[in-house]
Amino acid sequence: MRRSLSDRAGVYVRQRGGYGAFIPKNLPPDPPIKIDREILTLLSQAERELGRLDGSTEILPNPDLFVFMYVRKEAVLSSQIEGTQASLIDVLEFEAHALKAGRPKDVQEVANYVAAMNYGLDRLKNLPLSLRLIREIHAKLLEGVRGTRRNPGEFRRSQNWIGPSGATLASAIYVPPPPYEMGIALDNLEKFLHDKTFTPFLIKVGIAHAQFETIHPFLDGNGRIGRLLITFLLCQENILKRPLLYLSHYFRLHRDEYYDRLQAIRDTGNWEGWLKFYLRGVSEVSQQATETARRIVQMREDHRQMVTDRMAGGAGKALTLLESLYWMPIVSVKEIVKITSLSFPNANNIAQRFLEMNLLREMTGQKRNRRFIYDPYFNLFPT
Repeated sequence: MRRSLSDRAGVYVRQRGGYGAFIPKNLPPDPPIKIDREILTLLSQAERELGRLDGSTEILPNPDLFVFMYVRKEAVLSSQIEGTQASLIDVLEFEAHALKAGRPKDVQEVANYVAAMNYGLDRLKNLPLSLRLIREIHAKLLEGVRGTRRNPGEFRRSQNWIGPSGATLASAIYVPPPPYEMGIALDNLEKFLHDKTFTPFLIKVGIAHAQFETIHPFLDGNGRIGRLLITFLLCQENILKRPLLYLSHYFRLHRDEYYDRLQAIRDTGNWEGWLKFYLRGVSEVSQQATETARRIVQMREDHRQMVTDRMAGGAGKALTLLESLYWMPIVSVKEIVKITSLSFPNANNIAQRFLEMNLLREMTGQKRNRRFIYDPYFNLFPT
């Protein structure tokens, strides 16, 4: 049985089956987090970059356009960490009812992540983040997909574990607390979320995420819910006006370190090492998102000017189409007809002009039932 070098975060307790399950201690950590010079510097940088990100959206003509794609990018990345194969373009095609046969079946899982995110943000307007809301969000996440038989919306009533395919409780990398101790830890986590004792909020969020992953309260979907928790907490406290901070890209790039840092909390009580890693991620991801927002503003101005200059009298309808592409980056000529109220031949003509200006790219390779993607915008969100 793995023995903890420090009981600061909890202890491993031998269970009847001979394996050691981790029983987390109550939050906040004791001894308290040591906010040394490095953590203080990283915290200051993370808060500054988050503030810049939040402010940058105010210059966007319609900040929700940015959020629309950013949420979908996060959904793809967070789901890919859990093994899904669906890409961002798969998700956009799925939402446009244009997903081709043979494309990843797990695209519904990514769409569920978007739905769970939107549901949670809407519920936060009337219900503070709580165990009840976490269960509701989990139900949305697993609705109708693999894991649907693993008690969506319900905390587990049996032991789970983390390990490679084929691992057993005896060979698991990590065994979370049994159900009874899990319930105690969850109650404490909820109290911690609402505790008004002064703790720098970004540090509080980092602690909460790590503790949630340690408790691992669901049979499936813990990683995705834990990452959503970060965004929900920042939005609930109005640190971000919109859901713009997503750490999945950072966690995926540094996947081994991410898991090692979480495990080090359990094994050695090293909360500080985890928090330094997490705060660096907040800074990096905030910087990247701020730059993306700036590029969207510049691209939108450039493309509006291009359409106005090249389409002269037909610019009005073309600009209407251009604006719609931020909401629906994949379109067909039939959809352009609906967007612009033009006849099919005239809508087809606008599509052709957009192709010539490299605003659209034809995706199907067909002469009939063609679909187009707003490539310059799509390419701002690499996954």
